[in-house]
Amino acid sequence: MNSALRKTVENRREQLIERLIAHHVYKKNGKHLFELSLSELEHEYKQVQKRA
Repeated sequence: MNSALRKTVENRREQLIERLIAHHVYKKNGKHLFELSLSELEHEYKQVQKRA
């Protein structure tokens, strides 16, 4: 993975983590948010949006 793509993915992960924390989501299935993949974070954020 080139550095620009890696940076973009990491920025998106950080953004999703911040948004999930703002909705009081800190863990998913016993894993801290920073342990989740981008796709797992995207899925969890979509679930939070549906509930909000």
